Amino acid sequence: MKTTLLIITALFFSTLILAQKQQYKSAIVAFYNLENFYDTIDNPNINDEDFLPNGPKNYNSKVYFTKVEHLATVISQIGTDINPDGIAFIGVAEIENDTVLNDLIHHPLLKARGYKIVHYDSKDIRGVDVALLYNLKYFTVIESKKLFVHLPEGTKSSYFTRDVLWVKGILNGDTIHVFVNHWPSRVGGEQRSAPGRAAAAQVDKNFIDSIEAHQPDAKIIVMGDLNDDPVNESITKVLGAKGNVADVKPGGLYNPWVDLYKKGIGTLAYNDAWGLFDQIMISYSWLNKNQSGYFFYQQHIFNKEFMVENIGKYKGYPMRTWDGNVYRGGYSDHFPTYIILLKKQQSTITLQ
Repeated sequence: MKTTLLIITALFFSTLILAQKQQYKSAIVAFYNLENFYDTIDNPNINDEDFLPNGPKNYNSKVYFTKVEHLATVISQIGTDINPDGIAFIGVAEIENDTVLNDLIHHPLLKARGYKIVHYDSKDIRGVDVALLYNLKYFTVIESKKLFVHLPEGTKSSYFTRDVLWVKGILNGDTIHVFVNHWPSRVGGEQRSAPGRAAAAQVDKNFIDSIEAHQPDAKIIVMGDLNDDPVNESITKVLGAKGNVADVKPGGLYNPWVDLYKKGIGTLAYNDAWGLFDQIMISYSWLNKNQSGYFFYQQHIFNKEFMVENIGKYKGYPMRTWDGNVYRGGYSDHFPTYIILLKKQQSTITLQ
């Protein structure tokens, strides 16, 4: 009788231990180049003539609101297989102003999430900026500002580029710093234009260093369309980002996109070669999976079949809105990227 009781007790506690399951709270962080997201109203201070009703693209309200719907469709789906709320926050690029962003966040597919906007106008000659959209359920903004990027002589010296957007906020208890970027393009050639991207990277690096001087364990996210791949010097040398977790030291950045890029996987394509310009990098403090706050779990490119070009010379590429001045009716010439952050919840016990 005593032996039987001991066996039953042992089986009970064994089952109880097996029934303990670690629960996690998730947060989805994303970046998306929205590809020429202009309104239809002439702004005399910028070069937006192509995107006016009388311009070469015959841009009009019908085309504009289709663009809004397409972008809302993509953003509404990112990360919902992990978290039904979708994105906690998303950095965006190639937006003309907060008017287009307000139309986007109030689209029926996104309105219920109550996204808020952080945006500043920059002096970019095309009039496009970066911005951050965030869900108040997950993220609260404390402070933000734009960081000016001075382009060196000889690299588009007669033009301005996009400012870097810095946002400090609280992600469900974690104080974090987010940098949203859209670095200078490769127009004029990759080598000739490289100093401009290095200058933008240096703006990020200098501000990150100033944060970590006071808070060595700061949680930092650097995201954007960098117009460089994960192996280019603006990222590996100026930012010092590493593609191997073991190589990342306190104060350093981890770039989770290196291996994907080396496998030929990317977010945009040119001349039948994939590039991975759209990256999200994280500081050392996100890498510890045993912490009480959020930690990095996975990185993904969001490239659903409906977003992929299915005909013509761009078949297999991201389905773009425009092929030159010909309206293609797609989404963007970039795929969005996102990372999954997890945070341990108190374990639950289910009696079996």
